[in-house]
Amino acid sequence: MLPRVHLLQTGPPDRRQRALAAVMYAAEPTADPLTGDTAALTGGAALALLGVRDAPDTPADVLIRAPRRVAATGGVRPLPTTRWPRTIAVHGVPSTRPVRAAADFAARATDPDLIRSVLAHVVQAGWCHPRDLHAELRSARLLARPAVRAAAAELLVGVRSVAEARAREALAAGDLPTPLWNARLHTPEGAFLASPDAYWPDEGVALEVDSVEYHFTRDAWQATLRRRLRLEAHGVLVVSATPSMVRDTPAEVLAALRVLLAFGGGPRPTRPTVVARGHVQLELPVAPQ
Repeated sequence: MLPRVHLLQTGPPDRRQRALAAVMYAAEPTADPLTGDTAALTGGAALALLGVRDAPDTPADVLIRAPRRVAATGGVRPLPTTRWPRTIAVHGVPSTRPVRAAADFAARATDPDLIRSVLAHVVQAGWCHPRDLHAELRSARLLARPAVRAAAAELLVGVRSVAEARAREALAAGDLPTPLWNARLHTPEGAFLASPDAYWPDEGVALEVDSVEYHFTRDAWQATLRRRLRLEAHGVLVVSATPSMVRDTPAEVLAALRVLLAFGGGPRPTRPTVVARGHVQLELPVAPQ
């Protein structure tokens, strides 16, 4: 597969085998490559191995300890660093933690939409907290880049997807009140109801940006409708839109929101009976070495 790395099987290697081969190639020849002491997968390849959506798995970025140098070859990009991180094993492949992998990805990505999408999916999946990611990006001196700074700022306020980021831009341009992003709504008794993309607690209005990609099956569509029914049954007024509506016809989405916000802010027969709570980070399901 690579210099000093051989695959003993018929058929092409899978993603995990390609990632492991990259680490074995970049590791010190006299060291055990599985310890993560001399080489660790990072960047998009490490995030792709975790299942982060849109993360590119090529080239395979591998950290090595500076000042050691290793030639790039076969889709492997060795990255010397003086900031050696803690490593974890992902499917047996020594890798950086997701927060460092995300920062190393952002350092070399050039497409603003891809940066925004991958960083959002890392946080949305619960692999790291947005504040930890912001701190890592700051330590790597990446916040000076406009695309990275904008994506990090969106995550800090609760945005978790490209569609939500575009909705936030549209709301800011329309001079609407600032909502809570991805707040978890519960009944007064504590039962979870839903986590709308945007929620105005004073007016009891929610914005749901529902992508066809994740709602095209019958079960997914019914689940979306049931979520909306739960919200409306507790007095929450819901505006639904697709990402393309937010992108192509934001004025229509804003007009609908203005009407409901005006109605929700005035006298209503039924006030919302929900309690908004913040985003809850998921636990990292990969044990550190």
